Amino acid sequence: MAVLSLTNAHLAFGHVALLDGANFALETGERVGLIGRNGTGKSSLLKILAGLEKLDDGLLQQQQGLTNVYVPQEPELRGDATIFDVVSEGVAEARSLRERYERHDENDDLAWVQERIEHIGAWNWEQRVDETLHRLGLDGTRLVGSLSGGLKKRVALGRALVAQPDVLLLDEPTNHLDLDAITWLEGLLNDFKGSLLLITHDRQFLDNVANRIVELDRGQLRGYPGNFAAFQAAKAYELENEALANARFDKLLAQEEIWIRKGVEARRTRSVARVQRLQEMRQQHAARRDVQGKVRLDIDTGSASGKIVAELEDVAKSFGDRAIVRGFTGTILRGDKVGLIGPNGAGKTTLLKMILGELPPDSGTVRLGSRLTVAYFDQMRDTLNLDATLADTISPGSEWIEIGTQKKHVKSYLGDFLFSPARANSPVRTLSGGERNRLLLARLFARPANVLVLDEPTNDLDIETLELLEELLAEYDGTVFLVSHDRRFLDNVVTSTIVFEGDARWREYEGSVQDWLTQSKRAAALQAQAAPAVAAPPPAPAPAPVVATRRKLSYKEQRELEEIPQQIAALEAELTQLNALLAGTELYTQGAARIQAVTERAAQVDEELLKLMERWEVLEAK
Repeated sequence: MAVLSLTNAHLAFGHVALLDGANFALETGERVGLIGRNGTGKSSLLKILAGLEKLDDGLLQQQQGLTNVYVPQEPELRGDATIFDVVSEGVAEARSLRERYERHDENDDLAWVQERIEHIGAWNWEQRVDETLHRLGLDGTRLVGSLSGGLKKRVALGRALVAQPDVLLLDEPTNHLDLDAITWLEGLLNDFKGSLLLITHDRQFLDNVANRIVELDRGQLRGYPGNFAAFQAAKAYELENEALANARFDKLLAQEEIWIRKGVEARRTRSVARVQRLQEMRQQHAARRDVQGKVRLDIDTGSASGKIVAELEDVAKSFGDRAIVRGFTGTILRGDKVGLIGPNGAGKTTLLKMILGELPPDSGTVRLGSRLTVAYFDQMRDTLNLDATLADTISPGSEWIEIGTQKKHVKSYLGDFLFSPARANSPVRTLSGGERNRLLLARLFARPANVLVLDEPTNDLDIETLELLEELLAEYDGTVFLVSHDRRFLDNVVTSTIVFEGDARWREYEGSVQDWLTQSKRAAALQAQAAPAVAAPPPAPAPAPVVATRRKLSYKEQRELEEIPQQIAALEAELTQLNALLAGTELYTQGAARIQAVTERAAQVDEELLKLMERWEVLEAK
């Protein structure tokens, strides 16, 4: 049963129709992921459903007595209040009713107040707040103004959850959250009993939370059952069919235009119905909103750096009594794609500045490579002048820009990043968050660099731009340092990770985020198994252990080690396709035999992947 719905909804800003006769319904218990390109109107739609904005036309309906809570991208919180007080704002009605009842005001209808208190569970609102704070890992006595962006987001989520709403509306809930917090949020939302509608571009988060995807595309809302992987498969099929239908329509229209322009003889025998159909086809073609073009990304790597970018030996750094880095050793080579992973405030930026020679270590040595040209992507967009135009931001004082050997007009270059020529002279402050990130990327890629430092580049970017950025970084010849909490993005880009492991200790791992998680979990399991054995007193003096020496791999083992990554990649790609089939609806129309075959193959691929990973570890250990 739908808890809220939109019918024939229209909303426009200027000449751009964000909603163009759109329809939508949110069912009881659904967890819907709302996706779409930057600037298509996703946040506006969420505000309409929350009752904060109005439609130009159309009908918004919701169940009687429905409660919904909206958490924006950047929630407004009272900085001088404690966490307990801010979270308690979510039970404002309960607090007010109980205070009225305890005052015994003669002007109050105490019977109604008591009945309302019973109905909304207002007697124990303090316990609800305390339980919520405990679940969120928050100290209720801390002042909100002293918190990091990630903790402020937790406080806003706590204020929403303590209200126990029927519908939860979240706009980019993973922004400013670290990997552990995102995993925690996934569990929290999966346990949420009400209906959920959220905007996010974190594809793995969508896969783990959503059970339906709704895309806002060219003014229409289209729903797809299943998670993001299922959506991708269905969307690719849909776009292919749309392109074929449009091509057939355009061919027929061109033929009819030729016919209408024939000579006098043809006009004498002209069919009135055929002329009328041509006029209708012209109107359809004019009204058609084609798929918007893709972002075109390119970057000038400039001159190559030396083979070694940075070499660190036992470096340490502290600020006052707080140790940030302790005993870190690592080597970064030209072409490495390095992901820095750690909780907010762990010191990722400090470590990065030491690697690039911008901050001297307290102890240890840092040796920098030669010919380093570094370009930065700023997470907080502080480097953008909000009053400058888009054109001046990219190319101050000139209408042309040079990328390598290619010379482009600044409006054409902005067009590669989906900014129309008419917007080239608009001020930066008119852009949405995602568009500002896109502009930062445009400026970053306009400058030659052989080292890229990307600090949270994925925030607010739409999924299609994320995928294109992944492709660009994978093909980039220079070195990349990437700070991000988007696990899918990290997995698709990095070749190694530097991970915070507590107590100011950082460790370098080869491979992706998933490789780090696998290695760290197995290391922890082995350590746990070994601990009791170490603690138990030996029954007799043990002989001195024989130290195993590492031996070289045989030719056959070396070949096997080199082939394993390709085999793993092929199996992971197949498993993704199989999971998309199982999550979709089309498979279940193909009969029980087909369903069983796909299910069995998915289990088989999963088992093969596990064996390959174990074999990889054995060979690596040798």
